[in-house]
Amino acid sequence: MDDYKMIEATDVHKRYGSLEVLKGVSLTVRRGEVVCIVGASGAGKTTLLQILGTLSAADSGHVRIDGIFTERLSDRELSDFRNRRIGFVFQFHHLLPEFTAFENVCLPGYIGRRDRGEVEAHARELIAMLGLEHRAGHKPAELSGGEQQRVAIARALINSPSVLLADEPSGNLDSRNREEIHRLFFELRDRLGQTVVIVTHDDSLARMSDRRIVMSDGCIVE
Repeated sequence: MDDYKMIEATDVHKRYGSLEVLKGVSLTVRRGEVVCIVGASGAGKTTLLQILGTLSAADSGHVRIDGIFTERLSDRELSDFRNRRIGFVFQFHHLLPEFTAFENVCLPGYIGRRDRGEVEAHARELIAMLGLEHRAGHKPAELSGGEQQRVAIARALINSPSVLLADEPSGNLDSRNREEIHRLFFELRDRLGQTVVIVTHDDSLARMSDRRIVMSDGCIVE
């Protein structure tokens, strides 16, 4: 971890109709930091993560990822930025059932129009690093929940993103697989220098993180 500010959010507001979901949220995440965002349901955690990931736009305020102000990008630039700079991991894996694990990992690289050989070589490296070599040719229905989530993490990493964002990444797993996924995020930080922001209700994961951010009623309170 170093002092480079990989994520900077400043005075971010978001409203849905009459409901103010984010009330001037500001936070900074350094490169190589693993940060957990915790809080009760409805606190605004997932909305904040979606704005950091450019899946949703703030009503006001600024978001800068790896030195780039995302609100200044056109829709096309934003789509390319999201593909190349941000990796997403969700509670439900969203793997495409008709493709193998290997093909699922490669897809964001193909979508980003990167060299096919380069994408596939990187996919093999990630699959090996995550201990999935023997499962690479299997389709999602043939994989356990923990294996599916590791495939989803490899897919999120295929374009070497600046930031990995995870929303309840272990919420759908049994205790053994949950612990493995938790350790994996820290291995990615140690081996790849990956910056990770995780929304979670899991106290054990939050305690492992470099920093725990607590949200309540649309604000950061701790």
